[in-house]
Amino acid sequence: MQTPSMERQLLIVEDDAAFARALGRSFGRRGYEVLHAASLDEVTAQLQDHKPDYAVVDLKLNGAASGLACVEALHRHDAEMIIVVLTGFASIATAVEAIKLGACHYLAKPSNTDDIEAAFASREGCAGVALSQRATSIKTLEWERIHEVLAQTGFNISETARRLGMHRRTLARKLEKQRVS
Repeated sequence: MQTPSMERQLLIVEDDAAFARALGRSFGRRGYEVLHAASLDEVTAQLQDHKPDYAVVDLKLNGAASGLACVEALHRHDAEMIIVVLTGFASIATAVEAIKLGACHYLAKPSNTDDIEAAFASREGCAGVALSQRATSIKTLEWERIHEVLAQTGFNISETARRLGMHRRTLARKLEKQRVS
């Protein structure tokens, strides 16, 4: 339930408590009433008592459900909610799915409060974005395929390695080497 004194309510869906606290403090100083959830179950519980205007959702959450499931639940609850996905495991496959499920933006970590608030403000797409003249590299294609399968398996590394036909430790090394955050 929104209080009359608070105009903007923000739900942060993040399982890293320290990062969620820091982000929450930063948004609190900007006039947001900040709520926190660390899982899909906690998102569902928060939505029973609150109707946030904004949400920042981490893509990779500990537990059974990924941030994509949270995006879907948030959008189903309120199609007007402005949802930004924030991730250290950025890929085209998960970006496309996040947007299809209701997110308005997808930001790679590290992103700060300014980046997130700018994403909140720009809900519309821009047809004038410059297109890359560079062809996609084999490494990028491999990276995208890995993340596509990761998303399909709910970020289960063992199952992803099995589906890709590679050893689990090899996959873990590749993920650690390419980690964005």
